[in-house]
Amino acid sequence: MEKKTPLYEVHLEWGGKIVPFAGYLLPVQYQGIIEEHMAVREAAGLFDVSHMGEVLFTGADALHTLNRICSNEFSDMKVGRVRYSPMLNPKGGVIDDLLIYKMAEDRYLMVVNAANREKDVTWILGNLVGDTKAEDISDEMAQLALQGPASKEILTGLVSEEALPKGYYTFVDQVDVAGISCLISRTGYTGSFGYELYCKAECAPDLWKTLMEAGKEKGLVPCGLGARDTLRLEASMPLYGHEMDDEVSPLETGLDFAVKMQKEDFIGKQALIDRGEPAISRVGLKVTGRGIIREDATLFAGETRVGRTTSGTHLPYLKAAYAMALVEKAYSAPGTVLEAEVRGRRIAAQVVELPFYKG
Repeated sequence: MEKKTPLYEVHLEWGGKIVPFAGYLLPVQYQGIIEEHMAVREAAGLFDVSHMGEVLFTGADALHTLNRICSNEFSDMKVGRVRYSPMLNPKGGVIDDLLIYKMAEDRYLMVVNAANREKDVTWILGNLVGDTKAEDISDEMAQLALQGPASKEILTGLVSEEALPKGYYTFVDQVDVAGISCLISRTGYTGSFGYELYCKAECAPDLWKTLMEAGKEKGLVPCGLGARDTLRLEASMPLYGHEMDDEVSPLETGLDFAVKMQKEDFIGKQALIDRGEPAISRVGLKVTGRGIIREDATLFAGETRVGRTTSGTHLPYLKAAYAMALVEKAYSAPGTVLEAEVRGRRIAAQVVELPFYKG
């Protein structure tokens, strides 16, 4: 049976169309995916992302544990910073991709994908180092994403600008938002300027209503899963289970910036070395033929099979169909012409630079 986030009743009240997703009942849309997508690009949108998982790491060896289970490096990380990282299995595939928030020298918050929460927690608990405690606090927390160019103006109607995080991938804890204590980070999964707000689960409905009221005159709309996916694809952000999985390595899907091979060791490092230079690469495709190319379409160069698409749809802001794909390196250069097989026919596409959209 699917779970409900603390905002389930709010979604019904606001007219959200509810669907099952990652073990939860969540709104796929309210007024419509295109309208919600464009609001985030031009004004602001509010998302319920309370289905994401949160794991709290504490103890003198918490840093050591994170450096062991994640491919990124956290030794130089300062309190108040956020860092992205894949978490690998011993074969070099991706267990999950996640965010790490440094709360204190011995305290870190990890945010993981909802569908992977239980798998991740089991893996983490089996790989703790020394004096480290890892606690799944997902059910105690709610997360709202306020995204779009009007986000700052909306928040500064509720809190002082000095209280907000300044730089991308930074956060401020214990910010009072209309009487609700929040962790606010300059993060998001849309490619637009925005914030993510964490609070106690029981405070989420009041926080949602407070933000929607504050944004009423600034174009803020409630957004669902549909717009979240089109926005992240337009911004060319990889999604677990699409651009990466337990078999695909982070080096194959363009996440080498978050893989620090100079670290003494991390789980999966030797497997990445053994795999050698990646033979495939994540690319962007602009559809030049008629139709839409979605995920899992086989890609051809002539009659040679060269890869597969991982995500794809029509992107509202760019007003064209695009896809991301994993292809053989020889066919990854911008300008390369490929064809995708969709329902028995071929649709032409051209390799283009990523990201498709950069806000």
